[in-house]
Amino acid sequence: MSTLNVHCLKPSALCLPSGVPGSPGRQRRHTLPANEFRCLTPEDAAGVFEIEREAFVSVSGNCPLNLDEVRHFLTLCPELSLGWFVEGRLVAFIIGSLWDEERLTQASLTLHRPGGHAAHLHVLAVHRTFRRQGKGSVLLWRYLHHVGGQPAVRRAVLMCEDPLVPFYQRFGFHPAGPCAIAVGSLTFTEMHCSLRGHTALRRNSDR
Repeated sequence: MSTLNVHCLKPSALCLPSGVPGSPGRQRRHTLPANEFRCLTPEDAAGVFEIEREAFVSVSGNCPLNLDEVRHFLTLCPELSLGWFVEGRLVAFIIGSLWDEERLTQASLTLHRPGGHAAHLHVLAVHRTFRRQGKGSVLLWRYLHHVGGQPAVRRAVLMCEDPLVPFYQRFGFHPAGPCAIAVGSLTFTEMHCSLRGHTALRRNSDR
């Protein structure tokens, strides 16, 4: 849970935090076609929703975004999304939007605020056949580097259930307290991450 030109991200050597698997980009010379990380487009919406629906409905009965909302965000702000494609097949993705308040509210679930400075991560999902391989970790680390390189984006925010708090803490997120948003009986912790450190790491990795 959670326009501009769509472009592919050039793989680069990243200093990943302890416990995060190595970047698949290093396997490029061994894999044809190569793994590809790129921003998503509205044409990717159906494939995105298929993965999201399987990942979330089977666990909680709810999807963070319905299909129309996926298309909505991929039309308004594709630069705040990132998909991982293996041999042309989408295997994992993150969808985000900009938010302009200190804390998340119910409105943040469906709105993109172009003047905002926070990247709100709505959903991170991995295809069922590619789970438990560290792909979510690799994708999140690349995503934070990606949005951290955008001048307007200063921090990342998300909401998650308590068991996932330690996972996000590995990437520099810190609990900001209980989230004001509840979905049915589900409650969430709001997590914040400054992107200044991620931007510095990206500059160093490009040298």
